[in-house]
Amino acid sequence: MSSETLREVVLASGNAGKLREFSAILQQAGIRMIAQNELGVTEADEPHATFVENAIAKARHASLHTGRPALADDSGLCVPALGGAPGVYSARYASLNGGEKSDLANNLRLVSQLSNLEDHSAFYIAVLVFMNGPEDPCPLVAEGRWHGRIVATPQGENGFGYDPHFWLPEYGCTVAELDPAEKNRVSHRGRALAQLLDQLRGIGTPS
Repeated sequence: MSSETLREVVLASGNAGKLREFSAILQQAGIRMIAQNELGVTEADEPHATFVENAIAKARHASLHTGRPALADDSGLCVPALGGAPGVYSARYASLNGGEKSDLANNLRLVSQLSNLEDHSAFYIAVLVFMNGPEDPCPLVAEGRWHGRIVATPQGENGFGYDPHFWLPEYGCTVAELDPAEKNRVSHRGRALAQLLDQLRGIGTPS
Protein backbone atom coordinates (compact mmCIF):
# COMPACT_ATOMS: atom_id res chain seq x y z
CA MET A 1 0.00 0.00 0.00
CA SER A 2 1.50 3.34 -1.01
CA SER A 3 1.81 6.30 1.33
CA GLU A 4 -0.69 8.19 -0.86
CA THR A 5 -3.48 5.74 0.02
CA LEU A 6 -2.85 5.65 3.78
CA ARG A 7 -5.34 7.46 5.98
CA GLU A 8 -3.76 9.96 8.37
CA VAL A 9 -4.51 9.52 12.06
CA VAL A 10 -3.16 11.73 14.84
CA LEU A 11 -1.28 10.04 17.66
CA ALA A 12 -2.20 11.80 20.90
CA SER A 13 1.43 11.82 22.02
CA GLY A 14 4.74 13.31 21.02
CA ASN A 15 6.67 10.18 21.98
CA ALA A 16 8.87 9.16 19.05
CA GLY A 17 9.12 5.55 20.23
CA LYS A 18 5.35 5.17 20.37
CA LEU A 19 5.02 6.76 16.95
CA ARG A 20 7.38 4.20 15.42
CA GLU A 21 5.76 1.26 17.19
CA PHE A 22 2.18 2.27 16.38
CA SER A 23 3.02 3.19 12.79
CA ALA A 24 4.62 -0.19 12.07
CA ILE A 25 1.52 -2.08 13.25
CA LEU A 26 -1.30 0.17 12.05
CA GLN A 27 0.08 0.65 8.57
CA GLN A 28 -1.37 -2.82 8.00
CA ALA A 29 -4.84 -1.27 8.47
CA GLY A 30 -4.15 1.53 5.97
CA ILE A 31 -3.20 4.11 8.60
CA ARG A 32 -0.34 6.58 8.68
CA MET A 33 0.29 8.02 12.14
CA ILE A 34 1.25 11.65 12.76
CA ALA A 35 2.39 12.81 16.19
CA GLN A 36 0.19 15.55 17.59
CA ASN A 37 3.12 17.87 18.29
CA GLU A 38 3.85 17.94 14.55
CA LEU A 39 0.45 19.60 14.17
CA GLY A 40 0.92 22.03 17.06
CA VAL A 41 -1.24 20.14 19.56
CA THR A 42 -0.21 20.31 23.21
CA GLU A 43 -0.49 17.49 25.73
CA ALA A 44 -3.99 16.96 27.13
CA ASP A 45 -4.84 16.91 30.82
CA GLU A 46 -5.20 13.45 32.38
CA PRO A 47 -7.42 14.11 35.41
CA HIS A 48 -9.22 10.77 35.57
CA ALA A 49 -8.79 7.78 37.86
CA THR A 50 -9.05 5.18 35.10
CA PHE A 51 -6.88 4.43 32.09
CA VAL A 52 -9.78 4.36 29.64
CA GLU A 53 -11.09 7.77 30.69
CA ASN A 54 -7.66 9.34 30.30
CA ALA A 55 -7.16 7.71 26.89
CA ILE A 56 -10.53 9.01 25.72
CA ALA A 57 -9.67 12.50 26.95
CA LYS A 58 -6.37 12.47 25.08
CA ALA A 59 -7.87 11.13 21.85
CA ARG A 60 -10.73 13.63 21.95
CA HIS A 61 -8.30 16.49 22.60
CA ALA A 62 -6.10 15.56 19.63
CA SER A 63 -9.06 15.07 17.30
CA LEU A 64 -10.73 18.31 18.38
CA HIS A 65 -7.62 20.38 17.68
CA THR A 66 -6.76 18.76 14.34
CA GLY A 67 -10.11 17.80 12.84
CA ARG A 68 -8.75 14.31 12.19
CA PRO A 69 -9.20 10.83 13.64
CA ALA A 70 -7.00 10.26 16.67
CA LEU A 71 -5.46 7.41 18.62
CA ALA A 72 -4.44 7.66 22.27
CA ASP A 73 -3.09 5.27 24.83
CA ASP A 74 -2.86 5.30 28.59
CA SER A 75 -0.81 2.69 30.36
CA GLY A 76 0.79 1.84 33.66
CA LEU A 77 1.47 -0.74 36.33
CA CYS A 78 -1.15 -2.17 38.68
CA VAL A 79 -0.36 -4.12 41.85
CA PRO A 80 -3.39 -5.88 43.38
CA ALA A 81 -1.87 -5.96 46.89
CA LEU A 82 -1.67 -2.16 46.77
CA GLY A 83 -5.26 -1.71 45.66
CA GLY A 84 -4.24 -1.34 42.03
CA ALA A 85 -1.57 1.31 42.65
CA PRO A 86 0.44 2.87 41.10
CA GLY A 87 -2.26 2.71 38.39
CA VAL A 88 -2.78 5.89 36.40
CA TYR A 89 -0.11 7.55 38.58
CA SER A 90 2.62 5.12 37.51
CA ALA A 91 4.85 7.77 35.95
CA ARG A 92 4.70 10.03 39.01
CA TYR A 93 4.16 7.55 41.82
CA ALA A 94 6.95 8.77 44.10
CA SER A 95 6.06 12.44 43.64
CA LEU A 96 2.60 11.76 45.10
CA ASN A 97 4.40 11.10 48.38
CA GLY A 98 6.64 14.16 48.14
CA GLY A 99 9.47 12.40 46.32
CA GLU A 100 11.02 13.23 42.98
CA LYS A 101 9.47 12.28 39.66
CA SER A 102 11.85 9.64 38.34
CA ASP A 103 11.93 5.94 37.50
CA LEU A 104 14.36 5.28 40.34
CA ALA A 105 12.21 7.04 42.93
CA ASN A 106 9.06 5.30 41.68
CA ASN A 107 10.71 1.89 41.91
CA LEU A 108 12.08 2.53 45.37
CA ARG A 109 8.64 3.49 46.67
CA LEU A 110 7.02 0.47 45.04
CA VAL A 111 9.53 -2.02 46.46
CA SER A 112 9.28 -0.41 49.88
CA GLN A 113 5.50 -0.69 49.94
CA LEU A 114 5.64 -4.36 49.00
CA SER A 115 8.42 -5.32 51.40
CA ASN A 116 6.07 -6.56 54.14
CA LEU A 117 3.44 -8.07 51.85
CA GLU A 118 3.30 -11.63 50.56
CA ASP A 119 1.55 -10.98 47.26
CA HIS A 120 3.92 -9.36 44.78
CA SER A 121 1.86 -10.10 41.67
CA ALA A 122 1.43 -7.24 39.24
CA PHE A 123 0.39 -6.47 35.70
CA TYR A 124 1.13 -3.85 33.12
CA ILE A 125 -1.94 -2.53 31.32
CA ALA A 126 -2.36 -0.50 28.15
CA VAL A 127 -5.66 0.95 26.95
CA LEU A 128 -5.92 2.28 23.39
CA VAL A 129 -8.74 4.50 22.16
CA PHE A 130 -9.37 5.26 18.48
CA MET A 131 -11.81 8.09 17.78
CA ASN A 132 -13.01 9.01 14.30
CA GLY A 133 -13.80 12.51 15.55
CA PRO A 134 -14.09 14.45 18.83
CA GLU A 135 -17.80 13.61 19.10
CA ASP A 136 -17.45 9.96 18.08
CA PRO A 137 -20.06 8.12 20.19
CA CYS A 138 -18.54 4.70 19.53
CA PRO A 139 -14.75 4.88 19.86
CA LEU A 140 -12.77 1.70 19.42
CA VAL A 141 -11.25 0.57 22.72
CA ALA A 142 -8.54 -2.08 23.01
CA GLU A 143 -6.85 -3.35 26.16
CA GLY A 144 -3.75 -5.41 26.76
CA ARG A 145 -2.47 -6.83 30.05
CA TRP A 146 0.93 -8.34 30.83
CA HIS A 147 1.15 -10.32 34.06
CA GLY A 148 4.20 -10.85 36.23
CA ARG A 149 5.44 -10.03 39.71
CA ILE A 150 7.60 -7.40 41.36
CA VAL A 151 11.09 -8.36 42.54
CA ALA A 152 13.05 -6.26 45.02
CA THR A 153 16.39 -6.30 43.19
CA PRO A 154 16.50 -4.63 39.77
CA GLN A 155 17.79 -6.74 36.89
CA GLY A 156 18.58 -5.80 33.29
CA GLU A 157 19.51 -2.72 31.34
CA ASN A 158 16.74 -2.56 28.71
CA GLY A 159 13.36 -0.91 28.96
CA PHE A 160 12.34 1.86 31.33
CA GLY A 161 10.02 2.58 34.22
CA TYR A 162 9.33 -0.49 36.33
CA ASP A 163 10.85 -2.93 33.81
CA PRO A 164 13.93 -3.87 35.93
CA HIS A 165 11.62 -4.97 38.76
CA PHE A 166 8.93 -6.67 36.66
CA TRP A 167 9.64 -10.41 36.62
CA LEU A 168 8.23 -12.62 33.87
CA PRO A 169 7.96 -16.25 35.09
CA GLU A 170 7.48 -17.61 31.56
CA TYR A 171 10.79 -16.07 30.45
CA GLY A 172 12.72 -16.42 33.71
CA CYS A 173 13.85 -12.80 33.57
CA THR A 174 12.67 -9.25 34.07
CA VAL A 175 11.28 -7.10 31.27
CA ALA A 176 14.54 -5.14 31.36
CA GLU A 177 16.41 -8.34 30.45
CA LEU A 178 14.11 -9.16 27.55
CA ASP A 179 15.10 -8.53 23.95
CA PRO A 180 13.44 -5.22 22.92
CA ALA A 181 11.88 -6.75 19.80
CA GLU A 182 10.36 -9.56 21.86
CA LYS A 183 9.12 -7.05 24.41
CA ASN A 184 7.30 -5.06 21.72
CA ARG A 185 5.68 -8.25 20.46
CA VAL A 186 4.36 -9.63 23.76
CA SER A 187 3.99 -6.53 25.94
CA HIS A 188 0.73 -5.01 27.16
CA ARG A 189 0.97 -2.35 24.47
CA GLY A 190 1.79 -4.90 21.79
CA ARG A 191 -1.24 -6.97 22.79
CA ALA A 192 -3.52 -3.93 22.79
CA LEU A 193 -2.23 -2.90 19.37
CA ALA A 194 -2.88 -6.36 17.96
CA GLN A 195 -6.42 -6.24 19.34
CA LEU A 196 -7.00 -2.78 17.86
CA LEU A 197 -5.67 -3.93 14.49
CA ASP A 198 -8.18 -6.79 14.51
CA GLN A 199 -10.99 -4.31 15.23
CA LEU A 200 -9.91 -1.98 12.43
CA ARG A 201 -9.69 -4.87 9.99
CA GLY A 202 -13.10 -6.09 11.07
CA ILE A 203 -14.93 -2.86 10.38
CA GLY A 204 -12.66 -1.28 7.80
CA THR A 205 -10.73 1.91 8.42
CA PRO A 206 -13.16 4.60 9.62
CA SER A 207 -14.00 7.23 7.02
